[in-house]
Amino acid sequence: MARNKDQVIIFDTTLRDGEQSPGFSMTMDEKLTLAHQLGKLNVDVIEAGFPQASVGDFEAVSRIARAVKGPVIAGLARAMTGDIDRCAEAIKPASKKRIHTFVGTSPTHIKYQLKKTHDQVLKMAAAAVRRARGYVKDVEFSAMDASRTEPQFLYDVLQAAIEEGAATVNIPDTVGYAIPVEFGELIAAIRENVPNIEKAIISVHCHDDLGQAVANSLEAVRNGARQVECAVNGIGERAGNASLEEVVMAIKTRRDYLKVTTQVNTREIYKTSHLLISITGVPVQPNKAIVGENAFAHESGIHQDGVLKERTTFEIMTPSSIGLKKTSWCWASTQGATPFPKGWRNWRTS
Repeated sequence: MARNKDQVIIFDTTLRDGEQSPGFSMTMDEKLTLAHQLGKLNVDVIEAGFPQASVGDFEAVSRIARAVKGPVIAGLARAMTGDIDRCAEAIKPASKKRIHTFVGTSPTHIKYQLKKTHDQVLKMAAAAVRRARGYVKDVEFSAMDASRTEPQFLYDVLQAAIEEGAATVNIPDTVGYAIPVEFGELIAAIRENVPNIEKAIISVHCHDDLGQAVANSLEAVRNGARQVECAVNGIGERAGNASLEEVVMAIKTRRDYLKVTTQVNTREIYKTSHLLISITGVPVQPNKAIVGENAFAHESGIHQDGVLKERTTFEIMTPSSIGLKKTSWCWASTQGATPFPKGWRNWRTS
């Protein structure tokens, strides 16, 4: 993927990490429909699934790879020969394809999940990237649970992965443990201490267990990360992933501060969010940032008066920027102090 140091690559994992969370399972046709919409949204990468997980997942990734043009189509694979081979087969029809391989690197994962030594894990990571690189040029390596990994071991694993040809190295906050300043410092330390880091794009994949996923992602961008892995409506394991719409609109709205851009077509955000809701039957809360029903609604008479006189008094984004036509007015039937007709509530033009 061509590198532009001012552009953040948006890696969408709605169909993989998002779909594997309870209540968000999709049929093959639903996955394909959503993948086409993600293409219209103009995300850079679609992580279409985990081909080794099941026959259905393999077929879904393969169909998306064949049908969806524009974004890179990625498949996930553990650092295991069978996973990587299966992933390569699934994404083969795509014109732009990526193998995303991973292994746990924290002491907890190495001791209890993998039951291996640090040296064995280092060799697993290198071998996985080497094998994936034999199939595709675009290989991403993830050090799972990176935010709880000993720094020097993390540097060593990333260096080894890049030496074997990883074009992207992903730093996941797998369990949502990190705090923004701390996570930003981790990204800065990686840039400082991994000798060959300039040969790869630094990516982040943040979970929301402490409600910090978007903040952690943006702080990582401030410190040099140039790919953010996220999901529509923030869906994902446990408390979810960084919300795609929040990350993208924060970058768009605060370009003055973050000094980066994305190539996402933000006018497709609302449509994409509501397509996911219609497929899964799981709504977002009304006060959800960007796409919630109240995100552009005003009930206070003072706020309504201000917006009517000059929108920017109480709105930092336009509804049209995410694909909505108008602001909503929530006129309270119980309050006589507003200058608006009584009895109106939650009017919206979509």
